Amino acid sequence: MTADLPDYERAPNVWGSAKVASWFPGFKHLNMATSGAVIRLRHGGSGPPLLLLHGNPQNHVAWHRIAARLAQRYQVVLPDLRGYGDSSLPGAGPDNINYSFRAMAQDVVEIMDQLGHRRFFLAGVDRGGRVSHRLCLDHPDRVIKACLMDVAPNYYVWTHPTKNWVIGTWHWAFMAQPEPFPERMISAVPAEFFLKSHMTIRGGTGIDFFDPAAMEEYVRCYTLKTISGSCRDYRATATSDFLIDTADRDRKIDMPAMIVWGARGHSPERAQEFLDIWRQFASRIEYAEGFNCGHYIAEEIPDTLLARFFDFFV
Repeated sequence: MTADLPDYERAPNVWGSAKVASWFPGFKHLNMATSGAVIRLRHGGSGPPLLLLHGNPQNHVAWHRIAARLAQRYQVVLPDLRGYGDSSLPGAGPDNINYSFRAMAQDVVEIMDQLGHRRFFLAGVDRGGRVSHRLCLDHPDRVIKACLMDVAPNYYVWTHPTKNWVIGTWHWAFMAQPEPFPERMISAVPAEFFLKSHMTIRGGTGIDFFDPAAMEEYVRCYTLKTISGSCRDYRATATSDFLIDTADRDRKIDMPAMIVWGARGHSPERAQEFLDIWRQFASRIEYAEGFNCGHYIAEEIPDTLLARFFDFFV
């Protein structure tokens, strides 16, 4: 990153609360430069490497209820995706190509290289699930097994809209509008109001299960930098990502995969279709389950998810 970047585009020199740090005992917390961004991450534990990728509008703290227990068996790597959390905000590029899932996947592959992990287990939820899907397509030799959580492939989403999906995921079209319209609209209200409203609608089961300190961390990070990064991410899904995914629409990921989703966070028809959708994009689905929860699986039912991870990532 160059020295002349505006402050809001840089990885901020802020490191969160002591309460948040206590959730990650023994983890290192650092900035790591890739070829396109500066990525804030935590990593710790011992054993085979496990890369976990968060979704919108969160950051790596989304894994706080399972990270320490996972670290007893795995070397756990928890990055903030570019533009999110405390990672930096690169320029958008043509058709927001710098926020494509390909660019985000390249970031995390470079991180794993720097940490000395040639091959690794992988799990991603929401946006992190789409980054994981793209990583499995672009770098199949790097992924031992992949868990894709509460996410449908980007190409499928844009080519199979339904009325219920449009109502329930209004933010896809809103955040993909040209800059700076959505950024100004989102910035016009307090971050806490926007995040809690969005997460209530998106989650499907309320937000009472969130730890207040985790919600404070999401609010802290939801600055103009992260608002801009998340909007660029959503613009990319409809432009550069869609072109990339269209070119690969007939390719399937071929490593062992686990597909899980929060059934209460979707319309009944989409919840029932999840496995059939993924069979069009993954050839080796070894486990699939729709949980009795909403979208934020790792925070709503951490013990259930942890047990599934332990069974799958061996």
